[in-house]
Amino acid sequence: MASKALYAVAAVAGFALAGGAAWWYQHQSKPGAPERAAAAAGSKAGGRAGAEGGGAPTLVTTATALRQDVPVTVEVNGTVVSLNSVDVRAQVSNIVKKVHVKEGQFVRAGEPLFSLDDRADRANLEKARAQQQRDQATLADLERQYRRSQELLAQNFISKSAADNTLSQVDAQRAAVASDQAAVQAAQVALSYDTIVSPISGRIGAIPMFAGSLAQPSAVMVTVTQLDPIAVSFPIPEGRLQDLLAAARNRSPVTAVVPGMNEPLRGVLSFVDNTVDPQVGTVKAKAQFANDKQQLWPGQYVTTSISVRTLKGATVIPQAAVITAPNGRIVYVIGQDATVQPRKIEVEYSFGDLGVVRGVEPGERVVVEGKQNLRAGSRVHVEQAAGAMPVAKRNPT
Repeated sequence: MASKALYAVAAVAGFALAGGAAWWYQHQSKPGAPERAAAAAGSKAGGRAGAEGGGAPTLVTTATALRQDVPVTVEVNGTVVSLNSVDVRAQVSNIVKKVHVKEGQFVRAGEPLFSLDDRADRANLEKARAQQQRDQATLADLERQYRRSQELLAQNFISKSAADNTLSQVDAQRAAVASDQAAVQAAQVALSYDTIVSPISGRIGAIPMFAGSLAQPSAVMVTVTQLDPIAVSFPIPEGRLQDLLAAARNRSPVTAVVPGMNEPLRGVLSFVDNTVDPQVGTVKAKAQFANDKQQLWPGQYVTTSISVRTLKGATVIPQAAVITAPNGRIVYVIGQDATVQPRKIEVEYSFGDLGVVRGVEPGERVVVEGKQNLRAGSRVHVEQAAGAMPVAKRNPT
């Protein structure tokens, strides 16, 4: 029994020695392990110290704030409308005798368009004239009788009542002649309805009437549309109403860009509506354009722009430099020591890629690209300067 217990103790001691040897081999046999651990700890500490003390400058792109006059331009979609467009209708029911024009033809005011069958109206005119002539002859006879009665009355051959009776007949006949004259004029007017002329100068549209068709007052025979000059109607936000009224008093220029044309057309502001549409918050305006080359067509959509006022001596920077922060808009301004500071600004007007701002002085440099990596006091290195940026020709609202 004693020998067995001794053997067990010896086995436990052997296992303990083997485990200790394995631990020592893993932790002490590889050279440089403690040095590597110390180096890693030192690297972390050094990184924190570099962050607190400032690292390499941040590469940024900058632009210089400019001082210049900026026109406040409103750019909207407009619709070409005719200044005059007339639906020509017949004033009497009659048969079309002749069509004098063709579809798409340009006509002048007063030029004949249609001729209707006028035989009945001419007959009525002749009848009215004949009645007028007969009544005029009767009037002349009664006037001779009245003059004779005056002579007989002076000689006491007839009574005064007989002479007055003749005078009454003369007055009645004069009224009949005046009625006949009015009837002749009415017949002439009815006859004039048989010749339909153009009320304005313009272009003929589609003609649904042909010779032999029945023209009626309810049916449109043709539409005549004025093309030169022509107008463009466009809506303006009500916030620009006062500026628009001032522009209307000065007859400010308006440009219209027609799809497919390289050069914009130029006109003048001619009309501002007297009410604001409460549903969309806009007021309607019109500009008049010369259109001798028919570059504008009624119903056509064009891009319309009008300069309502000018901002004198405004400070202009790229809109890409503006950062929208929780407390407003800011830009990073570069100081003389190549560090940046955030500057709170107000954007007064935006046009294209540029904006008019308050809070930055002309000549100061602002960060355009790379601003996402900046903080107050960050050092920067200008990789590229954006330089001066010109004002765009057409500027949206």
